[in-house]
Amino acid sequence: MYILAFDTSSKTVSVAVLKNNDIIYEKTLDTGLNHSETILPAIDRALRDSNLQINEIDLFACTLGPGSFTGVRIAVSTIKGMMLATLKPAVGVSALAAIALNVPYTKKMICAVMDAGRGQVYTATFCYDKESLLLQLTPEINIHPQNIHTDVNNDVICAGEGALRYAELILKNNKNVFIDKNITPCVKASSVGILGMEKYQRGELLNPDNCVPVYLRKSDALPKVSLFAQ
Repeated sequence: MYILAFDTSSKTVSVAVLKNNDIIYEKTLDTGLNHSETILPAIDRALRDSNLQINEIDLFACTLGPGSFTGVRIAVSTIKGMMLATLKPAVGVSALAAIALNVPYTKKMICAVMDAGRGQVYTATFCYDKESLLLQLTPEINIHPQNIHTDVNNDVICAGEGALRYAELILKNNKNVFIDKNITPCVKASSVGILGMEKYQRGELLNPDNCVPVYLRKSDALPKVSLFAQ
């Protein structure tokens, strides 16, 4: 099975092509351009370098959020277009889960932390089971980094750009946390593809009619309402 996976949830754009769980192409870009300008050319390059046509892809996978509001909207609209154009199945995965998967197999708990802007983070906790599958332990939430409090009975690895940015604050409030700067902090499309394959095998497919982004908080661009409105 050929899987085309991509992520636009943060400042980087990542695209990968996998054959089952084997990565045959992966590239992550940080061009500073709007993701709407880079994602389709990046996908086209991935297919060409993999010697594949779009109709040879068996499964599409992308992150639905949380992350940049504009970024996750771009991902959702892109994968909807691919589903409608090719009639192939698609899955959506959590950007936080993809970050957690950057951590190699460990018996420690994993706390994925994304920078959410406005001095806040998106976070959730994960662990590996005996079959090395990633399990989500806590719901995805949007909080201030000083409010990250991990399980005092377990050692925890924090990963993600939010963990690096707020490392001092997180370590100050949690004595059992480790932050490894060598762990890739951004979402890797290959991780999206691996998680996507697992969701496909469980039958957790996207429906283009109700595929929506995961924001976790209200948009900054919501219209302002006067307190004196009648």
